[in-house]
Amino acid sequence: MAVNKRVVTMIVLAIGTGSLAVFGADQYLAGKSVTTVEVVERFQPKVAFRTIVAASQPLRFGTQLSNAQLTEIPWPEDAVPEGAFTTIEEILKDGRRVVLSPIEQNEPVLKTKITGPGGRAGLANIISRGMRATTIRVNDVAGVAGFILPGDRVDVVWTRDSDDDKSLATVIQQNVRVLTIDQVADERAEDPQVVQAVTLEVDAEGAQRLTLASSAGNLSLILRRAGDTAGLAISSVSTLDLDTTRVAPVITEAATEPVNRLSTVWVTHADDREQYSVPAFSGRATSTHGTPQR
Repeated sequence: MAVNKRVVTMIVLAIGTGSLAVFGADQYLAGKSVTTVEVVERFQPKVAFRTIVAASQPLRFGTQLSNAQLTEIPWPEDAVPEGAFTTIEEILKDGRRVVLSPIEQNEPVLKTKITGPGGRAGLANIISRGMRATTIRVNDVAGVAGFILPGDRVDVVWTRDSDDDKSLATVIQQNVRVLTIDQVADERAEDPQVVQAVTLEVDAEGAQRLTLASSAGNLSLILRRAGDTAGLAISSVSTLDLDTTRVAPVITEAATEPVNRLSTVWVTHADDREQYSVPAFSGRATSTHGTPQR
């Protein structure tokens, strides 16, 4: 029985010692994890937020704003876009506002994209500062089969007849912004439309050029690739340039030298006949005063 007590005592001591070791290790690890969390939280940057107004649904040109179309969302205070509103009440308190440029869902509503209080979505509100709007008539061909949409960039070609019975085509305006097609000014429109008129944004001189050209010939549009704003030096094209079989005259060095050949002519005065040597420009000489003696 004494041996059994000794064994039991050793087992109890072993269990107690193991428990203490496990408990100590657990406390140690718990203390390390707390320390690590505290270190991470200590160096985590703090970002200040504020609310700004955004669209709660897609908004198109001419849409009148209301509470149902707007929402207030958190935004980093040091990255608030210029012209943003902090509350919906700030937008609507002084009267109705209308959308001038398309706004997508959750996109901030900016002052540049809506009218002032009581405003309306007129063409004058979307013209850039210092620019003018002028409208030209087009057809399904001149309007690139209806694929020109508001916001696109185009070149304007002027076609007219010249004095020497040939037609000329000249690019008179480059990189022109399309404001409207007929009465549509929505830059997010996607469906092709065959229209009767296109309104372009040009400077004052460009407006004069387009007005004059439209009365002296025909105008057509060339659609530019998106993002292509480069201006190019483009010469006029005539109907003679369309004939690819026409061979330009070859001017040789000999052809540029003066020809000094002479021809003989006879001049008769009454009974007198005199002989003269004159330059033969055409290679032949003719006389209306008698015939040469042989």
